Amino acid sequence: MSDITRRSMLLGSLGVAAIGVLSACGGNDSPSTSASSSSGKNSSAAGAAGSILVWTDSNREPVLRKVAEQFKSDTGVTVKLAVKDFAKIPDDFITQAPTGKGPDAAIAAHDATGRMVQNGVIAPLELGEISAYQDVAIQAFTVNGKIYGVPYATENIALVRNTTFVKDAPKTFDDMIEMGKKSGAKYPFLVGLDPKQSDPYHLYPFQASFGAPVFELKDKGFDSSKVAMGGTNGEKFASWLADQGKTKNFNLNVSQDISKDLFAKGQAAFILTGPWSLDSFTKAGIKYEISEVPSAGDRPATPFVGVQGFWMSAKTKDAVATQKFLVEYIGNPNVQTELFKVGHRPPASKQAFEKAKTDKDVAAFGAVGQKAVPMPNIPAMGSVWADWGVAQAEIISGKASNPKATWDAMVKAIDDKIKKV
Repeated sequence: MSDITRRSMLLGSLGVAAIGVLSACGGNDSPSTSASSSSGKNSSAAGAAGSILVWTDSNREPVLRKVAEQFKSDTGVTVKLAVKDFAKIPDDFITQAPTGKGPDAAIAAHDATGRMVQNGVIAPLELGEISAYQDVAIQAFTVNGKIYGVPYATENIALVRNTTFVKDAPKTFDDMIEMGKKSGAKYPFLVGLDPKQSDPYHLYPFQASFGAPVFELKDKGFDSSKVAMGGTNGEKFASWLADQGKTKNFNLNVSQDISKDLFAKGQAAFILTGPWSLDSFTKAGIKYEISEVPSAGDRPATPFVGVQGFWMSAKTKDAVATQKFLVEYIGNPNVQTELFKVGHRPPASKQAFEKAKTDKDVAAFGAVGQKAVPMPNIPAMGSVWADWGVAQAEIISGKASNPKATWDAMVKAIDDKIKKV
């Protein structure tokens, strides 16, 4: 947005504490003397006054409500908000968008974007200066060279250590286990897993460190036509995975909730988790530090990064107003700062991230995330997760008598399914 006074009403509605955050819209602001400037209700960019519907979740709704009020003040267009279950949005979007009863825009996680594009239900967006966003955030919402979302936050896992037990960050996985054992903690290391599905998301950094990415990784992201988990590198990871099961470094009976609870009770030296767990650690009085995931192989342990943002429906009746709301308002670094406050996920906007990273936890997770890779946003991922997780669980549990053969069979099964997608 190019006019400071366009947010003048928003400042008051968000309260005094937000004035310093929302008083401007970034480096392109220019002064104006009247709240009824040319960028107000008569702006042709927003089109004729009408209404658009935006699906959001309950956490982000209070911030979006204030932004919607400002948008109506500026453009005359009403933004109706509908609170939805975040996890159900992709399926509901695919079902309702073609009927004309779906939203004009919706909050979403980036990894479902490829499926939305495949189904023809979302439209590409013109973000303008994409350099204003974290590179990984733009990459996450890009499909076939086009950007299909306005990103607002990123999230990824990292290694969290209890500094009462361990002072320094480990350099390798073996170092971490040894440090944990010597620390006196009941559990040297924890990662939450599922007895039937393991957790490929949390274990991916270790797999990547063996040079076995889920798909072939190129400069612009994953090539879903080429499964890259197989071969010698994949088999080495499978053997290593079996060893971790035998030594109980990985325990399928320790779920995400259990691992978080044990760490919060001061019983573990290290845990692999995301920022969503930190509140419980803080409330429990645990002193902790965050660092990179230690490598188990001969390459860096790169986790997946997830990006949240907003899609625009390909069936919207007002593409001009919808794009304006998403790009100029949701993309506003000051609005992204407010969204950060309610979600505690590092902002996708570089300017907002600079403000947020004064929080050392945000800075630490953000530093790890900048070296991470976007979780694949391709439709083929629907053919990957189940087989991947089951194979991991069988290997960790010891049910797989031949870990390499089990891994190779999993890779072939996924490859066969992808060819049919």
